[in-house]
Amino acid sequence: MLRRDLLQTSAAIGITGIAGCIGQSNTSDFTEGFEDGLSEWDTRATIGPEVDLADFEWEVDISGAESAEGNRSLRVWNEGDYDDGVTWGAHPIAVEPGQAYQIKATGQFWSESESFNTIRHAVMRLGPEPAEVEEDFPQLGVNSTEFGETPFGGLREPLWLSDGWREYSFEWTTPELSTDTLYFAVGTAVIWEADATHYIDDLSVTIEPR
Repeated sequence: MLRRDLLQTSAAIGITGIAGCIGQSNTSDFTEGFEDGLSEWDTRATIGPEVDLADFEWEVDISGAESAEGNRSLRVWNEGDYDDGVTWGAHPIAVEPGQAYQIKATGQFWSESESFNTIRHAVMRLGPEPAEVEEDFPQLGVNSTEFGETPFGGLREPLWLSDGWREYSFEWTTPELSTDTLYFAVGTAVIWEADATHYIDDLSVTIEPR
């Protein structure tokens, strides 16, 4: 089985750490606290082929309602009518091509409360191409920390495990990259038939040549 298939089908538990502060991106580091708005963030959504994307309601914007660091965060809302759909924001990160890297990404996700039902999953992804469909994200329980070199890094793990903020993180061992840009995506995947709002903040990506 290819490692890409492993990343999308195997189950693993993520490892958490302390995220960085609000900052800027360069070839070796990226931090984001959303104090300056969406800026270079691209917002997207996808849903299965049985539903027209135009019928899937979702929103991604900046909010002052909740924050893990500073005064603002990324608000992600999506409807639950279809038990399906992923909503996310994505940001480019510059890297030096022709090198392989060891990368660690962390982020804070906010849930309204603890729930025995899995209402949403947190999704994070970092790769040489932007995510376009749900299959571009890892499957449930998968965290690239548990693997060696893979085509992209990321995680998909349950939200609503506690009320308030909870940290999620993954590591990615890259192959030698031919690109000068990686795309960092964070968002939520619909599981339960309920509308839900989550907030994302205090993102950090550490990039080290290997």
